[in-house]
Amino acid sequence: MYASIGGQRKKRITLKIDVMKWFNDCTGLEEVKALYKTLAKQYHPDLGGDTQTMQEINREYAFASAKAIRGADLSEEETENEIRFSEEYRQAIEKIIHLDGIVIELVGYWIWVTGNTYAVRSALKEAGYMFASKKLAWYFRTGEYKVRKGGKKSLDEIRSKYGSEVLNGNSPKRNRLTG
Repeated sequence: MYASIGGQRKKRITLKIDVMKWFNDCTGLEEVKALYKTLAKQYHPDLGGDTQTMQEINREYAFASAKAIRGADLSEEETENEIRFSEEYRQAIEKIIHLDGIVIELVGYWIWVTGNTYAVRSALKEAGYMFASKKLAWYFRTGEYKVRKGGKKSLDEIRSKYGSEVLNGNSPKRNRLTG
């Protein structure tokens, strides 16, 4: 099977997993994402798990996400974008989930990091996060969500507009940081 990417025909690589151990009971993308977050907190090597188990979970997550996205009645381009988007965000979260003292929060299509970020600022920079000085928070977003200049809304106003989901930590209100 071939896909057209940027006007070029590329052979599509199909990942086949005969038996899934972790995501069998998931019926949609939101369930897959929620279960992945739970599993990452439990099995990530930096949180007491082991590398082999986490790699197995990552492979199944990619397959389960793609399967759920393809079943979501999206166009081929939307499907490819959703798969890429899901993988980029998974990697961005995985790079920092083990850091102590931070709160990772998904707000709209951006990941915001608050808490005691000063101590881990180098790790956040290395993971591709940027510091929003007016919000006193770090953020990650993919290229398609880039804005020309920083918005004037506070992080609380952004949360109210787009909703938020804390992926770790105690509270999204912990936004006192130095950075």
